[in-house]
Amino acid sequence: MALYDMTRVLTRGTIATLCRPTVEGLANVPVDGPFIVAPNHLSFFDSVIVQALTPRPVSFFAKAEYFTGKGLKGKAMKTFFEAVHSIPVERGEQAASVQALKTLLDILGHGDGVGIYPEGTRSRDGILYRGRTGVGWLALTTGAPVVPVGIVGTEKLQPAGKNTFRPAKFTLRFGKPLYFDKTGPDHSLPARRHVTDSIMDAIAELTGQQRSPKYNQSPSIE
Repeated sequence: MALYDMTRVLTRGTIATLCRPTVEGLANVPVDGPFIVAPNHLSFFDSVIVQALTPRPVSFFAKAEYFTGKGLKGKAMKTFFEAVHSIPVERGEQAASVQALKTLLDILGHGDGVGIYPEGTRSRDGILYRGRTGVGWLALTTGAPVVPVGIVGTEKLQPAGKNTFRPAKFTLRFGKPLYFDKTGPDHSLPARRHVTDSIMDAIAELTGQQRSPKYNQSPSIE
């Protein structure tokens, strides 16, 4: 925890100095017990930002290659992502994704927070896409409250197709927690879809984004 706290403090200070973010609704994050953070997704930096600025620790998925890089850069990335409690997952592999969700269950079972992007991958055109039902499954299985998060402006930090960081102001809004009945893993797909759609509606209210009825797709499979 000491490494996590140190990493978060340093990251938060860097973000505050370079970006001067506006953060709203921190009181909506539960002070104890398990919780699920569900943000929209605009930038590579979104997970780092949410982890640094949320009052309690939050574990997000991260691409497995962030943990396997070579040389000093690879080691530094692995150390950072491990320090902020990121969970490696092989992108595009169904079995790995299922196992990753089970890892989130374990974290919630210990009374901690997890983060999941309902859109799956970041939006490169600023549109809010249809939510995938993993977040609904997690909410119904555990009964943990879901905190919708609206991220506005982080796409300016690293424009699509660029690898450089550009300091810019952005806004992070934590919405009121959403509570759903705990059904365990045995629930219907329509129930899971209803919960997911409710979460996406809450995110849309926080961001004001144009919405799409379609799922977002990773550029690698378009």
